[in-house]
Amino acid sequence: MSLLQQSWYQKGHWLSWLLLPLALLYWLLSSCRRLLFTLGVLPRHTLTVPVVIVGNISVGGTGKTPFTLWLCQQLLARGIKPGIISRGYGAKISAPTAVTPASSARDVGDEPLLLARRSQCPVVVCPDRVAAGKALLAQHRVDIIICDDGLQHYRLARTVEIVLVDGKRGFGNGLLLPAGPLREPRSRLAKVDMIIANSGEVPQADYQMQLTGNVAENLLGKEALPPSDVTLVAGIGNPQRFLTTARQAGFNVVAQRLFADHHQFTAADFAGITGPVLMTEKDAVKCQQFACDNWYFLAVDASFSTIESAEIINKITKILE
Repeated sequence: MSLLQQSWYQKGHWLSWLLLPLALLYWLLSSCRRLLFTLGVLPRHTLTVPVVIVGNISVGGTGKTPFTLWLCQQLLARGIKPGIISRGYGAKISAPTAVTPASSARDVGDEPLLLARRSQCPVVVCPDRVAAGKALLAQHRVDIIICDDGLQHYRLARTVEIVLVDGKRGFGNGLLLPAGPLREPRSRLAKVDMIIANSGEVPQADYQMQLTGNVAENLLGKEALPPSDVTLVAGIGNPQRFLTTARQAGFNVVAQRLFADHHQFTAADFAGITGPVLMTEKDAVKCQQFACDNWYFLAVDASFSTIESAEIINKITKILE
């Protein structure tokens, strides 16, 4: 973790105090922009089907992708056809691009590729989510669009806003970027439709989501790895949560090699590792082309209590009535 990130999760850190003027400027610019959309000075674009935003007010991993997968599975089970749009972070995308299971993570982004492989739903990526949504609707018949990330992409009109919050890290020091991890102030939560805490308790949360690890699958399709000693390799927003999940699944993490979120892996990143490697599914989609026999990924699934699951889906399906 960089010094900047460390300062975000330590109240009163000297670096956060130093960056407060920049955070004030960030607040001023972002607030003015949001106000312009609210007043209609900057136009919002409405798609022909309901749009569900799955986002966060903080940087780093909060569990948006596992939740999006869970939501897609729940909707499909009820005969509702969702489509997914995303930014395609880390990839150079200038126009709406359809994502298929055969796509390259370098071309479309790691999370969209994971969504395309696991969701059984059409996925389109573009920094302009309005263009992504229109392209998806032109190519597929869907009943609803789920926007993975995009809470701050106000050009896209939305029907429902769902915010994921990391239950362990919360909101850090509560400050805006770059003095803290927040993209928007916590007061923004009062205006969203649903707040979901991931793997921990958050006072404002409406629901509690848990992530559970599945079998450690081999990147080359060989036999799965039973609980054993592993080297953890991760390029995600919150590697500590993955470490906890791996341990809960029975793995003994003897070493860690951590990289920045959305890191573009190369074979050189694994130099010197001799034992089994355990990584996230999101990282695995970027490593298959040069994977070794003893590289594995631990997929995770989101889950809720039966009551909470029913409530969430009822709120979503109501907008289709």
